[in-house]
Amino acid sequence: MTYRDRRPLRACCAVLVGGLLATGCAGGAEDGKGPEDKGSTRAAPAPTKTQATAPAPAPTALDFTPDPRRAPKTEAEARRLALAVVAGPDAWAPGYVKRTPYLSDPDYWPVLGANCSWETGTRPADVLASVTAYSEIPATGGKGVLRVAATVTVHRTESDAEWEMASTLEEALNCPDQKLRDGERITGLMSLGNPFGVGGNATAHDAIREGGHYVNDAVKGKQPYSWYQSRLGQVTVATVVKGAPGYQELNGDTITGTAQAQVQALVTMLQRAEDELEVQS
Repeated sequence: MTYRDRRPLRACCAVLVGGLLATGCAGGAEDGKGPEDKGSTRAAPAPTKTQATAPAPAPTALDFTPDPRRAPKTEAEARRLALAVVAGPDAWAPGYVKRTPYLSDPDYWPVLGANCSWETGTRPADVLASVTAYSEIPATGGKGVLRVAATVTVHRTESDAEWEMASTLEEALNCPDQKLRDGERITGLMSLGNPFGVGGNATAHDAIREGGHYVNDAVKGKQPYSWYQSRLGQVTVATVVKGAPGYQELNGDTITGTAQAQVQALVTMLQRAEDELEVQS
């Protein structure tokens, strides 16, 4: 399926850095100076009307108008939408491949228990469908296996989706240290939520960033852990990265960053969800 690039979601991604949402826009080659311009003594061109024009005001509302006729109302409709939206390895970056199993069971629903341990629960009645796609970068060149996942959850109503976002924020507050499964846990988890127009969120009705440390008993030391989640109407999308040796959240001189691919996967899902749900011209 081809998705139109009507809004600058792919050109301008929300990059989550140090617990804050900042907007990073990728421009063309003319946006930066090339090697031939370094130390140039050429006179600067005279200002033009275009250069003197004040920047356009920032939008005050998300440019998204849902079509009630396209909103999923049954479990089958919701699962079709979730499968169309969820990000596979190609949506992350080159080098990512499908894990085995690749897709979650249709009835799979994780629940954070009172002891801050994740358990398998029952999908709530206000959730029509939820799909998780698992991807990874295999171990190579001295780096460990980098495991990631993308999740799409389709709620019955927008209000139900709002409650999911609020619950996600509360989980980090109530359980900064969480057990994922035997031998795997998250520590020092912190979360930050931003509605549209706040903290650089220009792509969704609501956005959440969680960050902490991932600990795997089979791997020496702590690794970065990050969870990005956004809401578009009745749909929430999320991406998660469980770090591995040889990787960090941001690119370094000798270490590969994971944030750019994680944001790209999230933005891709938002674009797909918008195309599935909005009014068609």
